[in-house]
Amino acid sequence: MASLKRSVDSDPLAANISNKIYVRSTKSGKVQKIVREVYLRQDIPCSSRLCQRCQTVAPKDASGKLIPFVLSDSPAGTKVFPQGHYLVPDTNAFLTAMDLFEQDSAFYDVIVLQIVLEELRNRSLPLYNRLISLTKSEDKRFYVFFNEFRLETHVPRLEGETVNDRNDRAVRKAVAWYGEHLARIKGKDVPAIVMLSNDRDNLRKAKQEGINACSLADYVKQLKDGEKLLDMIPETQDQDNIKEKRPGDNLYPEYFSMSKMMTGVKNNLLHQGIFNVSPYNYLEGSIRVPAFPKALLILGRENINRAVDGDLVVVEVLPKDQWKEPSTQVIEEDAITKNENPDAEESDDFVSEKERKALQEEVKRTHSKTTEGHAQPTARVVGVIKRNWRQYVGHIDQSSVSQSAQQGRKQDSVFVIPMDKKIPKIRLRTRQVSELLGKRILVTIDAWDRSSRHPSGHFVRSLGELETKAAETEALLLEYDVQYRPFPKTVLDCLPKEGHDWKVPQSLEDPGWKDRQDLRDLLICSIDPIGCQDIDDALHSRPLPNGNFEVGVHIADVSHFVKPGNAMDAEASIRGTTVYLVDKRIDMLPMLLGTDLCSLKPYVERYAFSVIWEMTPDADVVGSRFTKSVIKSREAFSYEQAQLRVDDSSQQDDLTKSIRTLLDLSKKLKQKRLDAGALSLSSPEVKVQMESETSDPIDVKTKVHLDTMSLVEEFMLLANTSVARRIYEAFPQTAILRRHGAPPKTNFDELANQLKVKRGLDLSVESSRALADSLDRCVDEKEPFFNTLVRIMATRCMMSAEYFCSGTQAYPEFRHYGLASEIYTHFTSPIRRYADLMAHRQLAAAIEYEAIHPSTRSRGKLEAVCKNINVRHRNAQLAGRASIAYYVGQALRGKATEEDGFVMKIFSNGFVVLVPRFGIESLIRLRDLAEVEPQAEFDAETYTLQTSGSREVKVELFQKVRVRVTDQKDETTGKRGVKMELVRTY
Repeated sequence: MASLKRSVDSDPLAANISNKIYVRSTKSGKVQKIVREVYLRQDIPCSSRLCQRCQTVAPKDASGKLIPFVLSDSPAGTKVFPQGHYLVPDTNAFLTAMDLFEQDSAFYDVIVLQIVLEELRNRSLPLYNRLISLTKSEDKRFYVFFNEFRLETHVPRLEGETVNDRNDRAVRKAVAWYGEHLARIKGKDVPAIVMLSNDRDNLRKAKQEGINACSLADYVKQLKDGEKLLDMIPETQDQDNIKEKRPGDNLYPEYFSMSKMMTGVKNNLLHQGIFNVSPYNYLEGSIRVPAFPKALLILGRENINRAVDGDLVVVEVLPKDQWKEPSTQVIEEDAITKNENPDAEESDDFVSEKERKALQEEVKRTHSKTTEGHAQPTARVVGVIKRNWRQYVGHIDQSSVSQSAQQGRKQDSVFVIPMDKKIPKIRLRTRQVSELLGKRILVTIDAWDRSSRHPSGHFVRSLGELETKAAETEALLLEYDVQYRPFPKTVLDCLPKEGHDWKVPQSLEDPGWKDRQDLRDLLICSIDPIGCQDIDDALHSRPLPNGNFEVGVHIADVSHFVKPGNAMDAEASIRGTTVYLVDKRIDMLPMLLGTDLCSLKPYVERYAFSVIWEMTPDADVVGSRFTKSVIKSREAFSYEQAQLRVDDSSQQDDLTKSIRTLLDLSKKLKQKRLDAGALSLSSPEVKVQMESETSDPIDVKTKVHLDTMSLVEEFMLLANTSVARRIYEAFPQTAILRRHGAPPKTNFDELANQLKVKRGLDLSVESSRALADSLDRCVDEKEPFFNTLVRIMATRCMMSAEYFCSGTQAYPEFRHYGLASEIYTHFTSPIRRYADLMAHRQLAAAIEYEAIHPSTRSRGKLEAVCKNINVRHRNAQLAGRASIAYYVGQALRGKATEEDGFVMKIFSNGFVVLVPRFGIESLIRLRDLAEVEPQAEFDAETYTLQTSGSREVKVELFQKVRVRVTDQKDETTGKRGVKMELVRTY
């Protein structure tokens, strides 16, 4: 057999061929060698508009046009490079200071090397995505240069050379080539090529090789606004601030090595999971691991060992004699650590006296117990697998600012208090203390040394004055990572050219009508909240000759307008969902689609995706079909309008009769779900009323539940279930579904004990049906709200529902616990949820309307999509709740009102009250009850707090209380919220 190996002698281009050799192990344990050939070219352009030579040889696009060059012919100069310059950052520069490159005032004409882009992608996908956005910006002029494929800049790895050293050498080689290449330009000032790096070794070698190279700090000092930009360089990268640490300076235990952690986890000696901080005690965290039915408790600064909420950590379980109960005390960081000096925090007193005292009281309480029934296993963090650090919104702690820092421009250390109380104070060095006091600012954590009590970070930007609507709204969006920037031009270019004039084609021969059913004659209507503009769904019903009913759910056909793989689809997949705030909506899709062309508005023809059933009068489904369609909605009702119409017996038109039929069937569908074990859960729901002209909040109302809301909900649930079955049948490995895991029974231990002790009620958690039945029995004849309160508390014991790819779970794990459904997906809201858009594409392929796109078939890509939309969905919910909380505080500004509330949680030094009217809960501390904090006796067994001394009160769990509700600015977070004062107990 002839060898397939390429012969150098026989191939004149072989000198331009480079081999990349990879070694991997197979499943059988053998080693496999993979050789990939790379063809090295000389026509990859430098992309400088000064270079005529590259413009003659550069490849052209499909239409024969030269791809526009990116780098300016007159780049900006600096003090050191007055002739102008192009920047070539290495991976280290992007990893440590991406915020700098996104600044409008500097960092233009940047050459992003292919080797740097690839390394960044492997190290940090979020930073990679931010850099890709910069390369698409026409203003910033970031050019991706494929140095690995250009003959003169390709660098083969030397024997014994590390990957990192080879990559650094490739960067220096590309910088040197650019300098030599542009030096050939005659008659013009040639810009300098400047390498940016914070790697000392890389900088040293660059200077030895005669290459222009700067650290970030040295480069920024050359810029016009350099002094302000210096604050954005991580302190760990600013060589002037790095102190020599002695071994004895370390305060925290050293982390285990990665290999030791992985071996420990594999052998079940160590455990891995997500670290969660208690919202009421910053010195207490927990982590759920499969080996223990209850969460592992992590108590105290040393055991938490620099873990931050959301980090993926490895823990070691402590001996049983150190197991403790969860804390019953509210311990707030601002109260314990106020007036700390950020410059002297590396002190010997690692655990402060206040912290030690707070924890000691907890230990005493645990040890005084005669029973060990409530003790939980405790653990300590021995390492962090993956940091969950992000950009945090906060404000500078006034008590940490020295007098001198409020004047002058000297760099000073201060503490930033994040808006999220679960995040520790961040130590920040800045030259702008006086300017940033009283502002909402954005900061990033850079490092958390063993020698420092607090993490250190750097300033990113100011959002504006505290409590201004613009600053607080942007802070909220940033805090929950909501993508709120305007849609870029590349996305808007994907919209129909006709704009608002687009219409469904009149001719049935038009390609848009291909395989669509004409349903324009049906009496279809939509029922939505008041003011809804993005109408996703509409319904119809009509009697059939055999006594059954035809019922249809018609969903906006978004997939007709948003094609897989284009810029609009990519943007929608990143955003994941529309975010609804009190005063605005952050759309997943451009408004033209969301509120017009896709929206199923009345009186106009629209493309839809229809699910049509034949149902018996008892709401049994005897047949179903799926079809793309064209509909014409007869009316867009609000829930209230539809309810009035149904209740008005004088209304006997066909449309009203069809709504009554839908209502009757929906009640039977709901009963079937409840009989199957579906849960009727609850969460506080309020609506903030806004003044129409100023958009200022004026009142808060509790949402009223109407039958028409259940009507829509039941048919949407049925459509989602029907579609889930169909796409799973067609794509058993890649169907996008939604599951809700059964919660561990231990999640309900505390609530079950509370109901037993306080009300003599049993909570059964063997199945969703048993739980539903026992929740129905949790009633108090004297207090109707008690059942809702229990359902709210039960909801918090649940797992979160999540999107998943069907091939990643066994079929029994598909089950949606809350809905008691074996299989479920989201299909009915494609205007506002990306998951639904994916389901539309899969359903279209399942009914053979169109071929499945590769991106909708790749399990790897779909798993990544699910991971992102799960995060986006959760963040959107949190952002919506935070927006309501903010506006409730604004609506109460300057007012005081007395309301009834219910005690939801009791601590030894305070209690949490929920006020149903406002849908908010707040902590009332003992120190809030009287000027002199009263003495208190806390009985954890009976959930009772009895005060004595300056004010005598007895507070019990589930108790109804009267509270005075006012607005208050939280001095810790800087947020204006609600303050509650106890008026009396009932």
